[in-house]
Amino acid sequence: MGEGGGEVKEIKVEPLNRSSKRECNEMEHLLGCLHRHAMSSPHNQSPDGDIIDCVLLHHQPAFDHPQLKGQQPSVITYNLLLQFKCACRVVSCEELRSDSDVMTWDLTVCLVLQDPPERPRAYEAEGMMAEEEHVQLWRMSGETCPEGTIPIRRTREEDMLRASSVRRFGRKPRRAVRRDSSSNGHEVSPELYGDNYPRFFTYWTNDAYETTGCYNLLCSGFVQTNNRIAIGTAISPISTYNGGQFDITLLVWKDPKHGHWWLEFGPGVLVGYWPSFLFTHLRDHATMVQFGGEVVNSRAGGIHTSTAMGSGHFSGEGFGKASYFRNLQVVDWDNNLVPLPNLRLLADHPDCYDIRGGVNGDWGHYFHYGGPGRNVRCP
Repeated sequence: MGEGGGEVKEIKVEPLNRSSKRECNEMEHLLGCLHRHAMSSPHNQSPDGDIIDCVLLHHQPAFDHPQLKGQQPSVITYNLLLQFKCACRVVSCEELRSDSDVMTWDLTVCLVLQDPPERPRAYEAEGMMAEEEHVQLWRMSGETCPEGTIPIRRTREEDMLRASSVRRFGRKPRRAVRRDSSSNGHEVSPELYGDNYPRFFTYWTNDAYETTGCYNLLCSGFVQTNNRIAIGTAISPISTYNGGQFDITLLVWKDPKHGHWWLEFGPGVLVGYWPSFLFTHLRDHATMVQFGGEVVNSRAGGIHTSTAMGSGHFSGEGFGKASYFRNLQVVDWDNNLVPLPNLRLLADHPDCYDIRGGVNGDWGHYFHYGGPGRNVRCP
């Protein structure tokens, strides 16, 4: 799947009222929670000004969740050196239980390798980029985090001041949708990030955005396992109108062995997983998969927002001008990656943003979509 890049105009939001002592205390508490393991960690400076902290994998926010406290993430293959040399080998759970001498604790803290997820069958990587993590701006100079850590975009005070309240920071507006949902892709959100860069994101909720879930790693939930991909950071390069076109490849599926919902960014590049216990309806399976774009439209002053979707051009302009999704597939009940069985195209406001689909040998199922927002036909 992929989307053409494009600029989205800034969305005006009401800033957080710092005059409230309660709000200030809540903000300081949340910043303290998010940063408590990062401030003394190695970090990288991104060209867009982001600071990327390298946080020990088992110190990430996910492990503040009551059901994850004291546990280790799946697919751990690293050794954390405490002295100058390592005298440790990676072992299985069974080996660890049966042999108490497999680890040399005075030299190394060794974490256990758990079973990797079972990838969907018929997953073809041909024609895709060999390593897609280079599409993140913070890695353009070759930066990465050490093995045994994960990169986390540092949340700053000014990020929180743009939110409507501390309690709603990092959360989508409440709306009438299915209770369980997880989403990922790229977005432009001046409110959340303070700029117009397209950024790789994740989101989850199990109560229709009321009180649970968040973007990226801003709360306990999503467990990241990758030390090269920073969720919430800018994507680069991006597509240009009538110029070079770039896309990203994403795969989400439910691992039949352990039940978690895994996320890949590029062929074979595991980012992490949503533990199945986060959800109710999604605990067993999904009933709907949606692809597409969305904008915030508050209709301030009674007029439609001028926020563009995708490249800001309608789908009829086609490749090189309109944004797109391609190679759309789903994972069935037997963990097979299969063509879409019944794709329905829907545009809520086709005079503002529209969509056109098709099928061909190179792109499989695909669609172009987007639009400029407010225009003469979309007042």
